[in-house]
Amino acid sequence: MRFDDSLKTVLAADASTPFGAQAAFRQIADLAARGRIEETPELLARLRELRERVPLAVRAAAARALALATPSAGLVAVFAEDDQSVAAPVLRAARLDDANWCALLPSLGPTGRAILRHRDDLSEAVIRALESFGPADFALGHDRAEAEPVEAAPAEVIEEHPVVSSAPPPQPAPLAAVLGIEPATAPGGGFQIAALVDRIAAFRQLHGEHPVATAEPVEPRAAEPAAAAPIERFGFETDASGVIRWVDAAPRAAVIGIGFLTPGGDGRPHVDGVASGAFRHRTAFNDARLSIAGRSALAGDWRISGVPMFDPASGRFVGFRGAARRPRVDEGAIGRRADNGGVEGLRRLVHELRSPTNAIAGFSELIETAMLGPVPDVYRQRAAAIRTQAADLVGAIEDLELAARIEGDALDLHEGAVALAPLLARTLDELAPLMRLRGCTVDLAPVPPALALACDERIAERLVGRLVAALIASAADGERLAIDVRDEGADVAIDITRPLALATIPDTALLTLDAEREVEMPGAPLLGTGFAIRLARNLATELGGALIIDADRLTLRLPTGLIDDMGQASTN
Repeated sequence: MRFDDSLKTVLAADASTPFGAQAAFRQIADLAARGRIEETPELLARLRELRERVPLAVRAAAARALALATPSAGLVAVFAEDDQSVAAPVLRAARLDDANWCALLPSLGPTGRAILRHRDDLSEAVIRALESFGPADFALGHDRAEAEPVEAAPAEVIEEHPVVSSAPPPQPAPLAAVLGIEPATAPGGGFQIAALVDRIAAFRQLHGEHPVATAEPVEPRAAEPAAAAPIERFGFETDASGVIRWVDAAPRAAVIGIGFLTPGGDGRPHVDGVASGAFRHRTAFNDARLSIAGRSALAGDWRISGVPMFDPASGRFVGFRGAARRPRVDEGAIGRRADNGGVEGLRRLVHELRSPTNAIAGFSELIETAMLGPVPDVYRQRAAAIRTQAADLVGAIEDLELAARIEGDALDLHEGAVALAPLLARTLDELAPLMRLRGCTVDLAPVPPALALACDERIAERLVGRLVAALIASAADGERLAIDVRDEGADVAIDITRPLALATIPDTALLTLDAEREVEMPGAPLLGTGFAIRLARNLATELGGALIIDADRLTLRLPTGLIDDMGQASTN
């Protein structure tokens, strides 16, 4: 039985404190954006109520978190009516139909509509609706009592939220009409920006205002404050050539112009090969590295994730949209920590989790086998389900502990020789219930009896078992997988067929498949296929081998060992 009580859990939490209000606001917004809870007027009213008690920085962070989600029209409206720093990320990334956009436009104001004008993926109907606001959005305003009140100037909008995009900029005709002048034109018919700025200055001087900052020099990048407050997250967009053209944090000059395909070095900002490879293949990527030199608020190391964007009309690739965050402590550039304090703490936590889980499994087994007395069949079936789920949970806890040991360089390995044929046979026997559940079969090719692996037997069993189980769990009903073993001298190559369900997934995306996407798949790994494959890859590296992902199969390479009673010698 599966049920989702996420909303009840969030609403039941104490939101009377500042921290509780912040947590409730972010959780409700996230659940609604991912479609986990039903959006109702009461829910939106609750968000507006909490918004009054949530700091601006927290609301802006929640808005940036919606960039890769699919917020509804009601949720977009709640964020769009907030401060510009909160509304801008949502308006740049939201995907609504024409009716919802047209209904939302009047409530956005000039700033919100200015952001939408720089998007190149809106339909013709929405663009026409935006154009209908032109005279009001582009009129220059001032605070003279005798003057007619008008909206803010577009120069202020651009100053607060500059957006670099391939979309055509708003036409200046309404602005020139307000000034009562004809715009100057360049020889080729273009509009001269310098002439417009001079005329704006003359207009403000005429009405007793200070002229626009035409004579004030632009502060050079080198003059940025040395002790700028650090920034933890920002959003970005690239053009079709992989160059970052927009960012929602300052100083923008530190990030704009960085190319995904531009080599780094010599202190220049650069991204790693994960982002470059994803850009070449037009696929999404997660937690790639970005390094920004200098002393600005954006300087330092970042982890960036992004998705490709395509023109809805032509299907043409137009760039990437993504977000950047500061790396966690365990993701630092130093690598693995020298101390084992974190690993030891996690080991104690795993012990605390494993003990009650084993107790639950043991008690459910007593009920299932009726050792405490007669039990109705329905309760025996439920006890069997609890025991199975508890066993899966124990396996997931052990996998987390193993992954933490690898990250902390605390994996305890023992040298030995592992006969490969019995290892594969035991693995398939243990996974027989999973194969029946998925309705697939695994064909194991004959394995030479003398073939062995030079590695820790316990870790080798975990590695092979987790990898084969993840692939079986992804197989379709009636699908046949094959395991073939090749002796390559110094190494043993174990080829495993890549299931059809995983064949169309790019390699980078294959390693990031999470458990939430597979929650309805019977037999799916509790922590997700991506985690299982990443764990297998890291274990193979620890054992001196490698996991190679090809288009039609996964190849596990491990060093050849020695079996004394068979005289199998290693060629290392």
